[in-house]
Amino acid sequence: MLTNPLLQSNPMSQDLLTQIYNAFDPFQPLDAEKDQDLYVDFEKARGNAKVERDLGRKIERSQNKPLAQLYAGHRGTGKSTELLRLKKYLEERKCHVVYFAADEGDIDPEDAQYTDILIACTRHLLENLKQADRRIFLPWLEARWQDLIDLALTEIKFDDLKLEIGAKANSSVSELFAKLSTSIRAIPSERQKIREKLNAHTVTLLQTLQAFIADAKKKLPDGKEQLVVIVDNLDRIVPIRRADGRTNHEEIFIDRAEQLRGLGCHVIYTMPIAISIAYSRANDLANLYELEPSILTVIATNTPDGQPYTEGRQRLQDLIVKRVHRHAPDAKLFPDVFESESVLLRLCEMSGGHVRDLLRLVRTAFDAIDELPLTKEAVDRAITGTRDTYRRSVEEEKEWQVLAKVSRDKSLSGEATIYRKLLFSRCILQYAFLGANEHGEVDLQIWYDVHPLVRGVKQFDDAVKSIVMETQQISESNVPLDKIQIYGNNENVYVNIQEIKHPLLSADAELINVMDEAEKLYAQMIDAENYLEASLIARDIHQMYERVADSLKMKQDSDEYAEAIQWSSYWKIRQQTNERRIRSN
Repeated sequence: MLTNPLLQSNPMSQDLLTQIYNAFDPFQPLDAEKDQDLYVDFEKARGNAKVERDLGRKIERSQNKPLAQLYAGHRGTGKSTELLRLKKYLEERKCHVVYFAADEGDIDPEDAQYTDILIACTRHLLENLKQADRRIFLPWLEARWQDLIDLALTEIKFDDLKLEIGAKANSSVSELFAKLSTSIRAIPSERQKIREKLNAHTVTLLQTLQAFIADAKKKLPDGKEQLVVIVDNLDRIVPIRRADGRTNHEEIFIDRAEQLRGLGCHVIYTMPIAISIAYSRANDLANLYELEPSILTVIATNTPDGQPYTEGRQRLQDLIVKRVHRHAPDAKLFPDVFESESVLLRLCEMSGGHVRDLLRLVRTAFDAIDELPLTKEAVDRAITGTRDTYRRSVEEEKEWQVLAKVSRDKSLSGEATIYRKLLFSRCILQYAFLGANEHGEVDLQIWYDVHPLVRGVKQFDDAVKSIVMETQQISESNVPLDKIQIYGNNENVYVNIQEIKHPLLSADAELINVMDEAEKLYAQMIDAENYLEASLIARDIHQMYERVADSLKMKQDSDEYAEAIQWSSYWKIRQQTNERRIRSN
């Protein structure tokens, strides 16, 4: 057996392999200073997303009004890396930034509430803003002192605390809030007790924190003019559905929006991606926070119509190359590190453009080899193992059906609670692509697709076959073309356009007439093989049904909402079909 020349020339070959292996830690964000050589700019492949512009510039230009901004995205897309870069960017522009990852010592993502977040913010501001007067909290603490004793969080007598002066008093206040936050995170049995004691007093705690922040802003370090708080990793909060059908996500980010906005300084919260797109009140976020949430999508490896997207794929390869060359700058990528280019390309493709999954796949593949290069067999083993993780995250047959429809339609439809879960588990990924629309104009296109690792799972393949068979049954039957299949309660029901449309849109007779004329014109364009006009008409009808669905979002469990979603998907498919006809001609 031939020995890899890279390892043969290096007596510390195993050390080198270990160094490269550790360069692909999937849970370690890049340091904005030390890891600048590893950073890859994915802006174009993420729909022109750039954190310095999308979040930072608003802070720079809003000096007289504190902003609360939401930053959403799938877990593992690189939000922490981007926020650490934003921290550096803002610090270079006269901002004092308090950054903390909330799940590393403050909240339990499996069971988090607003109170936990408020305590965490208080703790880190107290620890960071050392020039500010922590004794501002003494009146609030005095009113809660017996509760703190009952919770065994202090043995200090309050009169003793009041007598402490200077740094010692400040330290004691800071330590108390650190104990509160740590207990909420680490001691599940105490978590609810603490909440019960404090929930009724969050308003007065927020008011006290506001006073502390106001004092701190007057005493910022030399040269700093604005205070910014960045609360990371709240996107990891697991969705929990309550008895009334609502979730903890809604309770935190929607019901408590006023409090989250109310710190009195600029603040950025990360947020689960599902809440920005998959909740009935998602559209309220822009009004509640006075700004649209910024979303960091996964990296587009294909265009919306399924064609390879060179920019995204090349940037993913750059990510791998930079991490390898930090430790082996003279290595030839092929065949020293990777057996062939196809092995590297397969890793990028199967990651779906999800950064953490790419790092995880590479690292898991390294586990299967004793020496370089990384082989196809090792990569296949990593893919198989990671695919099984995704398979186990899908628990019900109807979830596989939703995945199959998303794969077909490139949009979200059906039961909202299902695709919230599938978005959180990353079985469904959101993409953004800045490309030319049908008019040749640059346009931001947002779409959804299943994770590539899901595609090889038998249950998914069976669900796809089921949908294909149903479609074939329609085309082979005598059902008129103005009827389509509506999926509901696992029954195949064929509904005439007039039968479904009039009940759905009965409140707007003018819109009904517009739909009638548009559909007649669409049929004429198809007969005339004018596929460009047909695609434009289909797009307009799709958007009209989307607006109807939006108006019914408060009734997501209703038949009308489900029908509007299905009709919207139907016309989206017609639009895409005609666009493919145009390209093929």
